[in-house]
Amino acid sequence: MHTRRTTLKRDQVNAKENQIGGTLNSYLHSLLLPFFLFLLAAPAQAARLQSWRFDAAQNRLDFTTDDGVQPKAQLIENPTRLVIDLPGTTLGRPAVSQSYNGAIRSVRVGQFEKGTTRIVMELAPGYTLDPSQVRFRGATAQQWSVQVPTPQLTGSNAGAVLAAPPLGSPPSVSALPLPNTLPTVSSSGTAGTLIQSIQATQDGFFLRTNAGQPQIRSVRSGDRRQMYIDVYGATLSPSAFPRDLPGRQNGVSRFQVSQFQASPPVVRLTLALSPDSPNWQASVSGTGSTGGIVVLPQKAGSATVPTVESPRNSGSQTPSEGAKIQSVDYDAANNQILIRADQPIIYTSGWDRPTGAYRITVPSAKLDSNIRGPQLPTNSPLLQVRIRQEGTNVAVLMTPASGVQVGTANQPSRQLVSLPFNRASASFPPNPTPGNTIPVPPPTNPSPVQPRPRTPNGRLVVVIDPGHGGPDPGAVGIGNLYEKNVVLDISRQVAALLEQQGIQAILTRPDDRDLDLEPRVAIAERANATVFVSIHANAISMSRPDINGLETYYFSSGLGLAQSIHRSVLQGTGTRDRRVRQARFYVIRRTSMPSVLVEVGFVTGAEDAPKLATASYRQQLAQSIARGIVNYLR
Repeated sequence: MHTRRTTLKRDQVNAKENQIGGTLNSYLHSLLLPFFLFLLAAPAQAARLQSWRFDAAQNRLDFTTDDGVQPKAQLIENPTRLVIDLPGTTLGRPAVSQSYNGAIRSVRVGQFEKGTTRIVMELAPGYTLDPSQVRFRGATAQQWSVQVPTPQLTGSNAGAVLAAPPLGSPPSVSALPLPNTLPTVSSSGTAGTLIQSIQATQDGFFLRTNAGQPQIRSVRSGDRRQMYIDVYGATLSPSAFPRDLPGRQNGVSRFQVSQFQASPPVVRLTLALSPDSPNWQASVSGTGSTGGIVVLPQKAGSATVPTVESPRNSGSQTPSEGAKIQSVDYDAANNQILIRADQPIIYTSGWDRPTGAYRITVPSAKLDSNIRGPQLPTNSPLLQVRIRQEGTNVAVLMTPASGVQVGTANQPSRQLVSLPFNRASASFPPNPTPGNTIPVPPPTNPSPVQPRPRTPNGRLVVVIDPGHGGPDPGAVGIGNLYEKNVVLDISRQVAALLEQQGIQAILTRPDDRDLDLEPRVAIAERANATVFVSIHANAISMSRPDINGLETYYFSSGLGLAQSIHRSVLQGTGTRDRRVRQARFYVIRRTSMPSVLVEVGFVTGAEDAPKLATASYRQQLAQSIARGIVNYLR
């Protein structure tokens, strides 16, 4: 997503001069001085978990700490969870949880007990993994990766929807009514049809199968942005990769395949579509080793795909139009919301970006005139539940309390939808029983030495580099917001704050002037700078206002500095986290001291641009960047 113009002569920003008056300096000094003095005087603390990232496509978890750590790992069953403990490590923030599609359904990170941070990777019901195949690798004692083997279906009666959608992903439709007759399933739990591989074709997609004539049912979401094709009596082979393919034509932006249900087995094909694109349909083609399922767009002029399609059992019951939502209740005994209707219904579920609530939408439904909202007790996992009529749909918006994880919506019956919630305290299992420990080898470099800043003649010298400037405006975003103007204001405030702490701060350009890349590096080298910090604002196409957040770059010795600034800005502003990354920008590659390039936000972002345009938010950014620098220099 990162689209900076790295081939241009300048990769830095400049801005119109924006004087910091004595009153503002006094205010910032009084606000930050106690905090900075604390940082400079603070004793060494336990290691902190600085970042983590799970790559669902590769089944790999990466995490970094600011000091050395030796992980411990165990496997817990029922449900299957890979538990990774980091002794002597603190999280320093509330527990977090991220959900994924696929066999690994979630990754949760929290402070399990004092001095131990716990990472839990939970598998979807019906899946397990071989603990002997879990591979840990410590590039250093601070940088670890965990390669998880491909989870395998157990064949047991897992019975539930297997994965909740990740935040911001398109909502998933509820389980459709099963046909009256399903393909034969053996006593071992193996489905009649095994989907062995998936590939994109010139016209659509092809799923190779081993045998059988599976039943197929299709439905399109009410907003026409998704097409769901369910293959009954089918199991997805764990080796059937890729499971998430980019779309190539006919308005498809993504094609995803997942084991939607384990018993009875159902494989779900999900197509993310543009609203004006045609419907898609699937059909069985060939037999034996040449057989499979062909997925193609519906040709113009052909019969339209009905809302619910069952090619081999057209008489099955489907949701009726005009269903009434009779009640939305909170079941305190099971920590779940129950949505009841007077007729069979389907639903979509997912996170609602504008409100930050979790949404369940019931299409072709209306609210009963006597409906009341749920009565939430004081210890409820929900802060608020809103029920509203949206045209021909009913929406239920639920705002979880802090530390509460949203479970997977399901349908106990055709007229009932349930959504469970789990508190953070229940998200981290107790210590596993002995016997399932996973060996973790020591790091390749057990005693890494993080390059520390030089202090020539006892001085601390920080060079602050506002990118671009003069005739080079940098990125131009929403509302004609110039990158050079944004970052100059931030940079000057950072320099002023550092000076107040007795740290010499040098600006590569104090005003809106033209400055090449080489002179910026030369300024830092002549000053024999302790660290170098280049400040930028990011940009992408104006057609992608959904891209927002903080990115921090380093080349070699600047990793610790980048992590310190990045963490401080996230904590100080609450902006979205787009991670610390390694890059070869000229100014951080050619400087000899620890150097970073901070992208404070997207001037093209719907969330970032309005904030970057305000003096108060730029002040927050300056304070946070200065904190990060001081924290590193301590």
